[in-house]
Parts: sequence; C-alpha cells; structure tokens
Amino acid sequence: MSVETQKQTLGFQTEVKQLLHLMIHSLYSNKEIFLRELISNASDAADKLRFEALAKPELLEGGAELKIRLSFDKEARTVTLEDNGIGMSREEVIAHLGTIAKSGTADFLKNLTGDQKKDSHLIGQFGVGFYSAFIVADKVDVFSRRAGLPASEGVHWSSKGEGEFEVATVEKAERGTRIVLHLKSGEEEFADGWRLRNIVKKYSDHIALPIELPKEQFGEEEKDKPAEPEWETVNRASALWTRPRTEIKDEEYQEFYKHVAHDFENPLSWSHNKVEGKLEYTSLLYVPGRAPFDLYHREAPRGLKLYVQRVFIMDQADEFLPLYLRFIKGVVDSNDLSLNVSREILQKDPVIDSMKSALTKRVLDMLEKLAKEPEKYAGFWKNFGQVLKEGPAEDFANKEKIAGLLRFASTHDESGEQSVALADYLARAKEGQDKIYYLTGESYSQIRNSPHLEVFRKKGIEVLLLTDRIDEWLMSYLTDFDGKQFVDVARGDLDLGKLDSEEDKKAQEEVAKAKEGLVERLKSALGDEVAEVRVSHRLTDSPAILAIGEQDLGLQMRQILEASGQKVPESKPIFEFNPQHPLIEKLDAEADEDRFGELSHILFDQAALAAGNSLKDPAEYVRRLNKLLVELSG
Repeated sequence: MSVETQKQTLGFQTEVKQLLHLMIHSLYSNKEIFLRELISNASDAADKLRFEALAKPELLEGGAELKIRLSFDKEARTVTLEDNGIGMSREEVIAHLGTIAKSGTADFLKNLTGDQKKDSHLIGQFGVGFYSAFIVADKVDVFSRRAGLPASEGVHWSSKGEGEFEVATVEKAERGTRIVLHLKSGEEEFADGWRLRNIVKKYSDHIALPIELPKEQFGEEEKDKPAEPEWETVNRASALWTRPRTEIKDEEYQEFYKHVAHDFENPLSWSHNKVEGKLEYTSLLYVPGRAPFDLYHREAPRGLKLYVQRVFIMDQADEFLPLYLRFIKGVVDSNDLSLNVSREILQKDPVIDSMKSALTKRVLDMLEKLAKEPEKYAGFWKNFGQVLKEGPAEDFANKEKIAGLLRFASTHDESGEQSVALADYLARAKEGQDKIYYLTGESYSQIRNSPHLEVFRKKGIEVLLLTDRIDEWLMSYLTDFDGKQFVDVARGDLDLGKLDSEEDKKAQEEVAKAKEGLVERLKSALGDEVAEVRVSHRLTDSPAILAIGEQDLGLQMRQILEASGQKVPESKPIFEFNPQHPLIEKLDAEADEDRFGELSHILFDQAALAAGNSLKDPAEYVRRLNKLLVELSG
C-alpha cells in the first residue's frame, strides 16, 4: 500500500459542479459512452508520450509496449482502466480534472436542450469526456505519474462528484494513469468481461494501441485460474487509415471519426486516400455533421492529427489545410517528413506545401460530391457556410471551385433560405445577361423589398440577396464566376447591358435631359449631403433611392471596420430619383424654394431609411415630416 502525503481537499470550479450534477442526474440515455471517452483519453496519453519521447527517449523508462488495460472486480463493483502513456503531474491533475474552463464547459451548458439523448452527444464535443465516468460511478479514483518524474511523485485524485475532490502525493512505480470507477448500485452490468469487450469492439476497435482485458476462464479452467491474470488484446490495434478501403466498413469509419473529432454524431462525409509516387502519404478526412463551439475563433486550435510512418507527431497540425477549411477533421500519415519534425520545419518544408495543395483539392472534391445531395448539403451549409465564404480571399488557386460550393438567398426563392448555387443562377439567367447581380444588406427581411430591386422584378431578372456580415468582404474578392462579372445593384450607375433595349436606353437619355433642371435644384437643396444627383433607371415604384459610389465602402464593411475600432473613410451617397413618381412630379412643380428644400430632405432621409442606414439627425427628419403633415391637414 502506498502512503499518501501532501493531501489536499479542493473545490471544483463552479461550472464543473454544474456539469457533474448534470452527468450524475440527467445523462443516462447512453451510459456506455464513459468507457469510450476514457479509452480515447488513454490513447491520447500514449500518443503524447511517443511524441515527447522523440526528443527525450528517457521518458520511455526502459521501453514497455504502450497499451491500455481494462479490468473489473464484480465483488468490489469496480472497473479499472490503466494506461502507460505520458501520465500527469500533481499540477496537471488539478488543472485537468478540477478546472476545465479551456474545454468550453460554459458553452456545453449553454447548448443543453433538455433532451437527454441529444445532450449526452455534447459530451465529447466540448472536451468534458472524463466526467462521463460519473454517469456510472459514485466515486472515481485516479492514480497517475508523469513520465520522467520519480516514483515518489505519483498523485492520487479522488472524488464522489459532489463538489470537492482530494489530491494526494503517492508512490507509483509505473508511469501513466490508472482510473478506478466505483460503480453505483444498479450499474453492475459494467463489471463484466463480456459487456466490456462488446463496448470496446463497438467504439474503440480502430484505436492503434492494444486494449487488453483479462482472458476469460471457463469451467475447469476457472478452477485453475492463475494468480496473475492472462491478458488478451480485444481490439484490432492497427491504425484504421493504414488498412485497405475495401476492408473497412462504414461503421468503422464513423467510429474512428468520433474518436479523432471527440464527437458523438456521425460525419456527413469522408475521404480515405493513399498517395504514392513523388510524395507518399495517407489521408483520412472527415466533414463533421455539426459545427464545434469555437468554429469562429480563428485562433482556436485546429488541424489534422499528424503521423510520420505511423508515429504520432502532432495533435493539431494546422499547416495541411487552409484556415477556411478549419472544420475538417482527420488524420494524415506521411513517409516523407523526417521524424524530428517541429512546427518550424513544418512551416518551411516544401513537401508540406505540396501536401496542403493536394489535401485542399481533396476536401473541395468531397464537398462537391456532398453538394449533389441537397438535403445533406443544406445541413453542411447551415453549419459551415460562413467559414467557407472566407475561401475566395485565402485561396486564389481554388477560387472558382469554392465559388461553385457557395449558396445564397435570391429573389427566385421567397423562402429566404441560402440554397441557390451560382451554377443554378446562371442556368436561369435571361438571354443576353452577362452579369451576376447581387444586393447586400443586414437581413433578408430588410432587403427583399429594397427599392434597388424594382427594375429587376419588372424585367424578371434574378438577384442574389447577401445578408451575412462577411458577404460584402467576400464580394471584394469574388469578382467573377464562369466568366460572368458580379455586379452590386446598389453601387455606381446601373447598366443592364443587353437586357435594356435600344428604345429603353434612348428613353432614359431623353428623360435625363428633360430633368436636368430638377437635378440642379436637388443638388443645390441637398448640398454636401450627396456626392451626386441623377435620374434613376432602377426605380419603378419608389420616389428616390441612395446608391453607393463605385469605390465607396458599403454598410456591412463600414460596420465591420467600426466594430474593430478602425477609422472609416467618409463617403457621400448618390441620390437618384424616379422622374415618373407623383411625389417627384409634385416636387418638380414646387415654386417655393424653401419648401422644395424641406421636401427634398424628407425624400433623402426616406431613401436612407429604405437603404438600411441610420439618419444623421432623426429629430430634424421628424420636424420636417410633422411640418408637412400640418400643412397637408390644414
């Protein structure tokens, strides 16, 4: 028996207390997940030891094959899981098992739905897998020693999952971690070799580490049971990605994904490939079924698990895929990288660039294939669409390919769903249409009835409606698709090209000439508030509209820059009026210049509101409008 010293009783972080309460009282729908999570953690510990031992071979402490051992005691109602991986020091035990702020516990609790089955699926996604032990155990003991530390610096962590945990220093001869689960009354089913074997086969067969259980003894054999158990490996213990595709079932691919991604849902799609020739590597890439909680934190850890000749090197190698594909999970195993790999070498190695290019194309091909299943792709787009929109700016070489994967809302579909592909848009384009028209705004409800769309509705021309905050930035990089230019219908002087007949163009010129006097009066009345005043060809129902200058920032970009604290260059809108509108005709006929000025400003402010802008002086707008209403009522 080891003697415990330096015993401390510590309180759990508040969020952990809430989480433990949830584990113990709510998440009973899938109890066996605890074993899968603990095995995954043990596998990670072995991977970390292999990696650290590349630089410090002494951490292997004389060798010993890396493995996981699982045992049980029916009488004592315990299940014990032991690994000889990297282990933990006292500080690490307190940090990892007592506080888990880094793992997103707050987000975990925020995402709870009240549906036990759905909520249990959140466990792995938020990195709180260890605590799933309390689903079946009313007490958990953890004995650990970090590789490289003396046997006297082992640590014993113990908790009943109620609010406190104890940590003491103990003797531990072997490196690694041993977890003892004291099963709750009614959970004795897990203290059974057959049950444990089945769970291992179901969830952890793919783990590239032997998982050993005591060999089952039957009949006469049981009487002659040796004092020391005979161990047998119950999983395949071969890296799944190294096996031929033809030998791997879909269920195995799905379980491996859950292991590498710490997710409980099946992936949407995967691609398993072996490359031979100039470069030699194997990749197994997955598209997740749901977005992780930190997807929009561009600095969050991301990337593929990297192996070199089956030796684990790095858990999140982010050099193999561009940032806009940060949601992709999986493994890459290369024969072409030297074993003393470090981040610096990875970043400079030309082999990495070649692999990154090939893996990026592989992912985009996988997404193209997924796009052929509209229902599945709609789910993908909802989760990852905004991240994919970062692509055209970051990956010029694949800009056209990425553009083909984008989805937008449009005037063709009144639902407001982002379901329109650019190829579909062009297939519906009018004869002679050589542009792709779009409009950006804060929300679908705000822009679907925008005055900018009036002429397009009249002529039956489809317009893409872009409402994500990233869209205006995206369109500054996505200038064309399939040889057709993108045109912002709210920017510059609208030219419909061949979609306007010669008669239309001639009529527009004649009207512009006829209204030159009104243009000058409006310029004089609106003064510095506008960059230009002109007759509009966009409007059929509204009296006036504000257009953006060709080189000016739109509303979305202004908001993004202002939110980041950057100074936004000042710009003035272009005021366009509809010469056929009764209000404009009345304005043109107004002889009183003061009243003309008041009415001009009211029209300008209304056009600003219709464009989604806030008024510079709302009180002055209300004063003018009230004055007009009093005159009309008098």
